[in-house]
Amino acid sequence: MFLHQSRDPEYRLPFGAMPTEGEVSLYLDAPDDADNVTLCYTYGLYGFSYHEEPMWPASHNKDTTRYGVKLMMPSEPCLLFYWFRFRHNAVKTEDDPNVGAGKVTEYYVAEADTSLGSGKVYHEPPRVGADEDKYPYAWQITVYDKDFRTPDAIKGALIYQIFPDRFRRGQDYSYEKMKNASPRSERIYHKDWYEDVDIKGKPETGYLACDFYGGSLKGITEKLDYIKSLGIDIIYLNPIFEARSSHRYDTADYLNVDPILGGNSAFDELVREASSIGIRIVIDGVFSHTGADSRYFNKFGRYDGVGAYESFEKGKESPFRSWYNFYKDEEGNTSYDAWWGFPDLPNVNEDDLSYRRFVFGKGGIVDTWTSRGIGGIRLDVSDELPDSFIRQMRDTLKKKTDGEGILIGEVWEDASNKCSYGSYRDFMLGRTHDSVMGYTFRTALLDFLNGYIDAGVFDSRMEGFRERYPAEAYYSIMNLISSHDVPRAFTMFSKPEVGDDREEQKLLKVSGALYDDCTELMRMALAFQVGYIGAGCIYYGDEILMEGYKDPFNRRTYPWDRLTGQQEDQLRFVRRITSLRKENDVLKTGYYETIAASGDILVFRRFLDKEGKDIFGKGDRRGASSILAIFNRSSKSKFFRLKGDDIAMIPEKKAHTVPDDIYVMDARSGDEFEAAVPSRSFLFIKYS
Repeated sequence: MFLHQSRDPEYRLPFGAMPTEGEVSLYLDAPDDADNVTLCYTYGLYGFSYHEEPMWPASHNKDTTRYGVKLMMPSEPCLLFYWFRFRHNAVKTEDDPNVGAGKVTEYYVAEADTSLGSGKVYHEPPRVGADEDKYPYAWQITVYDKDFRTPDAIKGALIYQIFPDRFRRGQDYSYEKMKNASPRSERIYHKDWYEDVDIKGKPETGYLACDFYGGSLKGITEKLDYIKSLGIDIIYLNPIFEARSSHRYDTADYLNVDPILGGNSAFDELVREASSIGIRIVIDGVFSHTGADSRYFNKFGRYDGVGAYESFEKGKESPFRSWYNFYKDEEGNTSYDAWWGFPDLPNVNEDDLSYRRFVFGKGGIVDTWTSRGIGGIRLDVSDELPDSFIRQMRDTLKKKTDGEGILIGEVWEDASNKCSYGSYRDFMLGRTHDSVMGYTFRTALLDFLNGYIDAGVFDSRMEGFRERYPAEAYYSIMNLISSHDVPRAFTMFSKPEVGDDREEQKLLKVSGALYDDCTELMRMALAFQVGYIGAGCIYYGDEILMEGYKDPFNRRTYPWDRLTGQQEDQLRFVRRITSLRKENDVLKTGYYETIAASGDILVFRRFLDKEGKDIFGKGDRRGASSILAIFNRSSKSKFFRLKGDDIAMIPEKKAHTVPDDIYVMDARSGDEFEAAVPSRSFLFIKYS
């Protein structure tokens, strides 16, 4: 039997991503009839170098020999993929029906969704090229810069994401003030805060996402105590720069806050007041494109000066002309590269040096907003920005914030091996982002809670991410369950069957029969965010079970004066569970270990080492030294007997004692007791 398990220290040590010039030991068990056992590996990023390393017997047990090899990682950050090659007496299999008698050359390659990262024998080597169909799989070692560090402020933080127009109007709001702040004929202004979002636009324009409610930065400032009560450390704001649309991903002026949001003075006040209660502000930066209606492109002539569009059409000089790529179509009309073909979003040439000077130079975007006190930047569509641009963004941000500025990238896939534009991307190697948005977290968690995958598969996928991401990045990943770009989790837990018709989506509502079930699943999701590694991100309104399918229904207004009893109860629950992380640092930066993962049951432990230090070697941690988390997805209560870290499920009829508290209980190391976890619920056990 051949065996290598990348998440088992008997076969790969140390665990996970490796710093440059670090050493890793790899082992493979092979039957005695195998010979020419060889480690095959390739490493690089934009180009790869292929190598082979003979493996030597390290030990022998019955009819199996363990072969080993030690590798020193490259001195430059990169991706390293490996697999094993050997000769042995093969037999016919479904994978390789043509194998005959005698010794043949075969490969031991990685398999997906295995508990410890094991593999299988296969007749072909893995494919790992950026443009290749990556099957069979190779094991991956992410080789990151040994000096890579992320700000402590993001590790294990709790983040609150706000879509500014829909969170809250300030006390200084007036309808006329909103209409006159930055008037445009295509805009729709809602008098009624509780009116549903627009899905039609004006007859002469159609839908343009140009409806406004008057939510403002002042409104956020006035609710900072509310936000703080949720245990929040960081507020992430969707775009606040002046723009035509209400989502503001069509930037019109990078250096000024939209007047409807209150302008620059309102932002300064928000930063100042948030900082006074220990909350940082992270802003959304859109650098792959601007708005067509902007002072840079100025297609509609609404801004003073000559924009790039007029420069191309009339041959006038403009400082922005080189930022964009124009051409004449077959009919001789002016055309230009646009983001995903949307004419309102002309693409920017991020390699243009005048554009880079505007972003990174003195008085430019980063300089302006770091001087205003931002805590960091979230990069929109990171995979559509050149790696060199993101590296310069990181360097500039860090220099201007003494290393404390946070840089988060929007990456929807596994950022450790993301490919785009024909290449692997420099996303998790310690030179670009601190970390990324955890869409992979959301997908896996919702799949598990909705019953599409079992706990074993869920754990395998999460452990795969943990294995491939550097700890500095993984403990900083922005783990979300909802956002402005995806349906709200509460709606998704109802398993809606709806198409792309917005009229149909508008009517979608979680039915009374499902409401309680979806509430329980939302509580499990939030509890997992609190208990698991990373920076948990709450999208505004998720704390009160806001509903909404795709954009724009996931961007409805927060119902401040209309909370139901169930929503108020959920809000109390959220405050209680988030306080668990605030009071126990082990949930921020403690070690992680899966205890059990099967069927509907997932159990994991967060803990400090024997010296009371976390994974980054820091001591003096507040709260518990270890917390055991038990998640029960099933429709029935489950009972457990615990002694120290040992846990065993027991039948209900053999259970004698259960804790009074169904969510959190205290214990001492070595205590023996029983615990009940109700259906679709969880239990945190804190060990002193």
